[in-house]
Amino acid sequence: MSIRLPPFDPRTVPVVATGTSEGLRPAPAWRLTPDGLRTQFHVPPVWTPELVRERRFADREPADAAVLLPLVVRDQLSLLLTQRTAHLSTHSGQIAFPGGKVDPTDHDAIAAALREAEEEIGLTPQHVEVLGTLPEYITGTAFHVTPVVALVQPGFALQPNPHEVDDVFEVPLSFLMDPRHHRRHAMSFEGVVREWYSMPWHDGHQERFIWGATAGMLRNLYRFLAA
Repeated sequence: MSIRLPPFDPRTVPVVATGTSEGLRPAPAWRLTPDGLRTQFHVPPVWTPELVRERRFADREPADAAVLLPLVVRDQLSLLLTQRTAHLSTHSGQIAFPGGKVDPTDHDAIAAALREAEEEIGLTPQHVEVLGTLPEYITGTAFHVTPVVALVQPGFALQPNPHEVDDVFEVPLSFLMDPRHHRRHAMSFEGVVREWYSMPWHDGHQERFIWGATAGMLRNLYRFLAA
């Protein structure tokens, strides 16, 4: 049986652990480079994803989905993220990766992630070098998500779909792969404890509160790159 969570501000939910309290170290700097990432995906280590399934809290049929983790090749790699519009039926207003449901016409999850990224933010495939995928992540809203990790060469011109995306921004990969910036939250509702990670990023003007499924998949990327 699934539960329906009441509206809440995730920023106010208590932090029960941080990467510092867990004694974790940042992913090695050399792996946070294009060649380091290519090597890691070409010869992957033995590792175990930390997060694979959230507690379900929505009554809906499961659906296959794919997201793109677009790492822009700059002096230091940065991750391209979106802020979803407030009117969407699921995960409205949240920080997310470009992506969505896998359509019957998609060859596979990679094709779906590339298609969705082009439809959602105007990122065309010719700028994208797919490196590989991370293990499937099942959200509390019953999406079975395949994260597709890719390098993106500069020179692209984004055209965000205003019906889905309020904003597009970049966060340094080194920040996200440093567990000192990872915070684990926990809340109890109707006797069920729900936990998630957050990785708040302040860009100098405003805070980007990265949390939930997005932070969970990034935590798995950290585990993969730190293995």
